Amino acid sequence: MSDILGKIVATKKIEIANNLRQVSLGNQRDIAEFNNKDAQLKPRGFIASIEQKIAAGKAGVITEIKKASPSKGILRENFKPAEIAQSYEKHGAACLSVLTDIEYFQGCNAYLQEARSACSIPVLRKDFTIDPYQVYEARAIGADAILLIAACLEMNQMKELEACAHELGLDVLVEVHNAPELEQALELRTPLLGINNRNLKTFEVTLQTTLSLLAMVPKNKTLVTESGILGRTDVQLMRNNQINAFLVGEAFMRAADPGAALRELFF
Repeated sequence: MSDILGKIVATKKIEIANNLRQVSLGNQRDIAEFNNKDAQLKPRGFIASIEQKIAAGKAGVITEIKKASPSKGILRENFKPAEIAQSYEKHGAACLSVLTDIEYFQGCNAYLQEARSACSIPVLRKDFTIDPYQVYEARAIGADAILLIAACLEMNQMKELEACAHELGLDVLVEVHNAPELEQALELRTPLLGINNRNLKTFEVTLQTTLSLLAMVPKNKTLVTESGILGRTDVQLMRNNQINAFLVGEAFMRAADPGAALRELFF
């Protein structure tokens, strides 16, 4: 685990302990299960939305809503999650990814709720999920999917968190950075596999990360390439290698109109 990832995980443990004092695990579970019965809040089908785009011959793009990052600082001063979500949906996004981490990404749960309420496409809670409490919390705030980062989880943790997510009707995106992590991720049931092109130790980004791991990915997995997709040549490189799902964030967050930037890059 990189130093920054280690710090984030340590912070998450403190956050979870604090949140448990405010809302118990049982209460969080009750809210999550209540949401599953609500027509507006029940899961929208994150993986299905991506696969529908790909089946139609288009790129399945997970567009990120992110105010800041530890390495780049503030990405967008005029940060309005609802407006960004509507723009993304209008211009062809398959799904949203909303950062809810407070300490390092200046996110919050309310951003996800605002974004989801403003559109009809599914939303991933992008956070550092290490405990079942966070899975119930994700469903309680309306998320349709969660992210599991192999670099900060043991195999038994990933399986427990995935099982908890599936029990609630949440889809799972498992993210890897290298071959050993990929081997572990392939033991999970989720068909959605993300390869992050960013080195967590150096923060260097290279699309070769996805291409070098491609041969290890079974045909029954939907592969998402993450980070470093900046121009049409990057998109074409991936699509030429039968990689049709993308997670893109910072490139759009710096644009005047994130949705228009999405259209320009992919459609």
